[in-house]
Amino acid sequence: MGLYDEIRSSYDLGEHFTNVDMQTKGLACAMCRYWISPDGCLYEITHKETHTFETIEEDDERYDPKRLFLNFEWIPTGKHGKVEPCYITDYVEVYPATWNGQWESWPRLKLHFKLGKLIDYENITGQR
Repeated sequence: MGLYDEIRSSYDLGEHFTNVDMQTKGLACAMCRYWISPDGCLYEITHKETHTFETIEEDDERYDPKRLFLNFEWIPTGKHGKVEPCYITDYVEVYPATWNGQWESWPRLKLHFKLGKLIDYENITGQR
């Protein structure tokens, strides 16, 4: 199955692609989230530096030997997530995250970005 990224578009890409969750393996493939603004600019939604980790040592009452390497706590830093411009130049295939129809008719688009701006897009449903 692999990792994929999620995109949500406020830019009008048509019925199955506007204001719905979409997936792609054409960007970071690291479970990142992206947003296409109404004017076609691509942004990454990040949560960098919003938390740190604190290791729980064996002499701490919170330590659980059954958790093996998972003995840590998330510590909020007080910072909030950000929306950062993503200046890619590439073609990115996207498809709706959920689809109730047949696999062969699953809607797919090829988006063309130049320096983070959507230049055009093409319906590639049914092509393989």
